[in-house]
Amino acid sequence: MTANPQLSDQDIIDILAYTKGEKAAPKAAAAQEVDPGVERGKKVFKANCAACHKLKGKLIGPELFKIGDKRDPDWLKLWIKDNNALVASGDKLAKEVSESTPAAMTPFPQLSDQDIEDLLKYFAVGDVAKATTPVATSDNKEMFNKPGLGVWTTLGYTILAFILLSLIVAATTNKRDSEDTGDSMLKTLFFNPFLRFLLLIFVLLGGAWLTFGWLMQIDVNVGYQPIQPIKFSHAVHAGDNKIDCQYCHSSAKNSKTSGVPSANVCMNCHKTISEYNGPLFGGNTKEDLDKEIQKIYDAVGWDKENLKYIEGYKQKPVKWIRIHNLADFVNYNHSQHVTVAGVACQKCHGPVETMHDMKQFSPLTMGWCIDCHRNTKVDLTANGYYKNIHDQLAKKYGVKEVTEAQMGGLECGKCHY
Repeated sequence: MTANPQLSDQDIIDILAYTKGEKAAPKAAAAQEVDPGVERGKKVFKANCAACHKLKGKLIGPELFKIGDKRDPDWLKLWIKDNNALVASGDKLAKEVSESTPAAMTPFPQLSDQDIEDLLKYFAVGDVAKATTPVATSDNKEMFNKPGLGVWTTLGYTILAFILLSLIVAATTNKRDSEDTGDSMLKTLFFNPFLRFLLLIFVLLGGAWLTFGWLMQIDVNVGYQPIQPIKFSHAVHAGDNKIDCQYCHSSAKNSKTSGVPSANVCMNCHKTISEYNGPLFGGNTKEDLDKEIQKIYDAVGWDKENLKYIEGYKQKPVKWIRIHNLADFVNYNHSQHVTVAGVACQKCHGPVETMHDMKQFSPLTMGWCIDCHRNTKVDLTANGYYKNIHDQLAKKYGVKEVTEAQMGGLECGKCHY
């Protein structure tokens, strides 16, 4: 019988209950305790083996899941360490395996005995699901959301100021005229001509202000989150897998636009990643997410069984829906902000590494850009060519570091030319 050291006590209890026709005991909420060597072995696998092998499924080399059941562990250690030396020693099995594979396996003499032990543990157990805990978002909110005074708060203060002014005027007028007319302050408040004129002015100005404020929200699409043709998760790619934004949006550092990556960029990784094995999200099953990867293959014509492009296949573009869209008269240059100013992508696009479905995070209004220019300090002292300009501006404004606004970032022609 095959040994199963990866089974926990609860797993064995469930198996015995199943053989008796009983229902399995509910699993505890805590994660299954796993040998830390398994996780270390996974890291060694990703760093050294993942280019040619999958844990499950064939790549250039055979799948490695439970390879210890097919080959002797001591033989595997020698094979991984230096397969060429093992073949040269006259080992019959090593010679057969070497001749059966078209590509020669790379020896790994740099791996320690402990590294190889951990690798074999990982091959025996595979990817063990961990109990997930809710991701705290308070830090993100604190980092990115900086609420100001607010429209309704400002309106409330304005109304209170108007009421206070009216009471002062009514009290002053009532004190002067009460001896002659005997009118109360409340009556003065309602029938005083000046107060009625003041109320009319307040209503007209307040109405114009509210109307203007409402008109200013047109085409400000914060939160816009369209359904894309492929369920691409930034949280999985940029968050879990730590893929740099500019790996996909490579033109952001060199040109005006950040660019939409072609499906061939996706295929740099997905030639070997044909299924999803991470935490599920958005109510999707593993089968649902595997189908999303298949959509990329359908677009480029990739045969995942034979690991090659289909000859004569007519490729179909992925029709992504644009989310961030500036007006035509706005000239925004990504390279100037990303490369020259060193602005992080999250500054404008929010914490994309936490978003499964991408959405518009910032308002992208003129006022929002101007506020950023007013608050962003620019240090030119590291560049000798601009140091003199920086020193002159710093002396002019009486500061150590000038802002983008002080360097001309508020000039109309900088963005509208």
